[in-house]
Amino acid sequence: MNDSQYQQSHQTKMLTFARDLPNICSLAGLFCALLGIYYAILGNFPAAVIGMIWAVFFDWGDGIIARRMQGRTDDYRAFGGQLDSLIDIVSFGICPAVLLLSYGKFSPWFLPGAFVIVATAAIRLSYFNVFGLVDDSTYMGLALDNNVIILAFVFLFEGFFSHAVFSVIIYTMFMVFSAFNLAPVRTPKFAGRWFYVLMVYTLGLTAFYGSILWSRV
Repeated sequence: MNDSQYQQSHQTKMLTFARDLPNICSLAGLFCALLGIYYAILGNFPAAVIGMIWAVFFDWGDGIIARRMQGRTDDYRAFGGQLDSLIDIVSFGICPAVLLLSYGKFSPWFLPGAFVIVATAAIRLSYFNVFGLVDDSTYMGLALDNNVIILAFVFLFEGFFSHAVFSVIIYTMFMVFSAFNLAPVRTPKFAGRWFYVLMVYTLGLTAFYGSILWSRV
């Protein structure tokens, strides 16, 4: 096989992996994170939060689909794990960092916080890729997706504070999150029935923030 045929073969394999159902779910989560980044830059924070919480939903969903699929090969599982990890750093590292920067009106004072968010995500995901779970139902440190779940709830109260005060609140909150993300403490992995709780939570927040967006039209 010459170099051209070899490259074409591997390009085909990449596209084949991308058509895998759990990976499609992962990519849907990436699209939601991209929407979160896009709307955060525009300053449309209700829409950004909707994108971010749906990114969590698809992040949970891809694992459930992968575990229930029969006959999935080791190659597909390995590829899916890498894809999921790379998407997580966008969804739970870059996207929250951009939201913080945008909410802070891209002030240089918010750059250190944005760096801490992205660096925390990179360190935590690297650690997880090497060491995995403590056991089947326990993480070391707070999982990154929990940051977004809590953030989406806290943003419900944005209207009770001035922009300046709320920017300090979310800045502080993200720094506390980062400390817990990297802390040597054990936290539960939410799975099973918790996915349905997340589904209701996601739909509820989507309806609430969607109503805010509708009122602005």
